[in-house]
Amino acid sequence: MKSPLSSSSSSMGVLRKPRLSPYLFTLFTFIVFITILYGEDFICIFGQLEPIPGRAISRPVKKREKLAFAIGKSEEKCDVFKGRWVRDELTRPLYEESECPYIQPQLTCQEHGRPDTEYQKWRWQPHGCDLPSFNATLMLETLRGKRMMFVGDSLNRGQYVSMICLLHRLIPEHAKSMKSYNNDALTVFRAKDYNASIEFYWAPFLLESNSDNTVIHRVSDRIVRRGSINKHGKHWKGVDILVFNTYLWWMTGLDIKILKGSFEDEEKEIIKVSAEDAYRMAMRSMLRWVRKNMDRKKTRVFFTSMSPTHGKGIEWGGEHCYNQTTIIEDPNYWDSNSRKSIMKVIAEEFSKSKFPITFLNITQLSSYRKDAHTSIYKKQWSPLTAEQLANPVSYADCVHWCLPGLQDTWNELLFSKLFYP
Repeated sequence: MKSPLSSSSSSMGVLRKPRLSPYLFTLFTFIVFITILYGEDFICIFGQLEPIPGRAISRPVKKREKLAFAIGKSEEKCDVFKGRWVRDELTRPLYEESECPYIQPQLTCQEHGRPDTEYQKWRWQPHGCDLPSFNATLMLETLRGKRMMFVGDSLNRGQYVSMICLLHRLIPEHAKSMKSYNNDALTVFRAKDYNASIEFYWAPFLLESNSDNTVIHRVSDRIVRRGSINKHGKHWKGVDILVFNTYLWWMTGLDIKILKGSFEDEEKEIIKVSAEDAYRMAMRSMLRWVRKNMDRKKTRVFFTSMSPTHGKGIEWGGEHCYNQTTIIEDPNYWDSNSRKSIMKVIAEEFSKSKFPITFLNITQLSSYRKDAHTSIYKKQWSPLTAEQLANPVSYADCVHWCLPGLQDTWNELLFSKLFYP
């Protein structure tokens, strides 16, 4: 007969698998679920707590994504848009006016009698760093098999022409061409050996407007159609590098008329809004279009800030841009026509963008250049009257810029930000 003790010992030798309490299992599952769902929020919350003295806290660092076409990065703490103009007779101008047949007659100041060339001999020098030299070979090789497009008004067209002037000398005569399409709204420069194009698309408001005609667009009663970005945007699809601008056409001094519906409607519903609100509407439409149509891994988008004017000489101790041959040396000068309220709209809307927009802040550095406008040295589309001829200030252009000149610097900055953001 077996003793009870041996029987009991035998039963204890059998190991039982531990069982997890259903309550503990439910609690564990709940914790895992909450951690997955609200993990980022916990990081944000705990990241804002004061650290315990003497103890280091490691915080997750979000790696900045590499932008398309970047081959390096700019110097630490270097703002290329802050600096000063320096005389440079060795490397300026970057090309001669007579060497570039693509400059429109509205910008060929030497051809139209400007007696001096001093405006061509200034180089932008950022504080504490240098701009990389414009490398036309690198730019063309980067554009091989690609499209670059400038979209906006005549000031953006000037920057577009400047870019072509900086590049075309490397391209044989038989391997380059320039043609216009879509009733001259689209101008295309082709570098055949590179299978590349540099294009300009006329859209002064970016949205559809009654100023979209490339010839007859000086209408006093300007109307912009709300939500109409695709009217022009369909021509921008497939572009690899986009350079936008829009500003001057919004600055009428009056509220902007916004069309709800279509220009073809018999009865049009039009409302008036402030320039800032209308501009914000355009920025949101542009950013929405970019987000839907551009690939952040393969393409780049630039936005050129407002170009200053110099029609009110009283601001800088002169009379007018006419006959000006020197720069403004006051580092604190700001052109009053460059509305800071618009800059604020740009900053607010761009900060919300999920697509990286490279902002070319040319406003301040250009405001010093009262000497660089076309003034009276350009083609006049209408014969001048005797009264105008007697008073050149009455017809001098203090908006556009001579080429070669200031806008070549804008493209040096674009080059810098494209390759060394």
